[in-house]
Amino acid sequence: MSFSSALKIQLRLAFFIGCLFTSSLTFAQSIKVAAAANLQSVIKVLGEDFTKKTGLIVQPIVGSSGNLSTQVSNGAPFDVFLSADMDFAEKLYKAGFAQKKPVVYAKGSLIICSTKDIEFDNWERMLLTPAITRVAIANPAIAPYGKAATEALNVKGILSEIHSKLVTGESISQVNTYITTGSVDVGFTTQALVKDVEGKQKIYWKAIDPKLYSPIEQGMVILKHGIGNTAAEKFYQYILSADAKRIFKEYGYIVQ
Repeated sequence: MSFSSALKIQLRLAFFIGCLFTSSLTFAQSIKVAAAANLQSVIKVLGEDFTKKTGLIVQPIVGSSGNLSTQVSNGAPFDVFLSADMDFAEKLYKAGFAQKKPVVYAKGSLIICSTKDIEFDNWERMLLTPAITRVAIANPAIAPYGKAATEALNVKGILSEIHSKLVTGESISQVNTYITTGSVDVGFTTQALVKDVEGKQKIYWKAIDPKLYSPIEQGMVILKHGIGNTAAEKFYQYILSADAKRIFKEYGYIVQ
């Protein structure tokens, strides 16, 4: 073998090893974050801000808290879980799928809204009128905002009366699609939708009195797959930081 041929082989080998190193480094710098559907828009903003500050990449997997929790239990390789409540995160911790007890990173606000110019001052009476035929809520068994909506309807004493009008979405994301496309007359969702459609679409909304439903305390845990991943720990700390709290507030969340 000539000297030039040997040199070419060495250069190609060095290039190949370099590519492997770069690939593994990129993988190590990525964080898989299971995020509740109500975070669909804000998680993108948070991820961009986190990447800008650290160079680390956030890969969000968005879905209902219940479905994400089931995926974790079945071995999904997520590093951090941002739930829409404390219950699903607490159950994962107790089952050994989380490193430590969940912490509250934000509190959610439930709203009723529509693309139609509807008067929401007396929303419970409005829902009983013949003009309203389709009301969207998220599945209360797997989506905390759906659970909050059914609690509010129960307190108002109209859940059974409007049951035939309910259109159930598997997550808040699906409910938001129903609302913004006009597939339903009204829907119960997260206040984050208001920020999400700002400047793009006109919606009419009213915040539901928080006394009508249990507090939507949203919990976060580092999952078993994320233990030892310094990037996951950095993201966890970032979500609790002042910069992240500022972003959450812009999307209608309550932070301390």
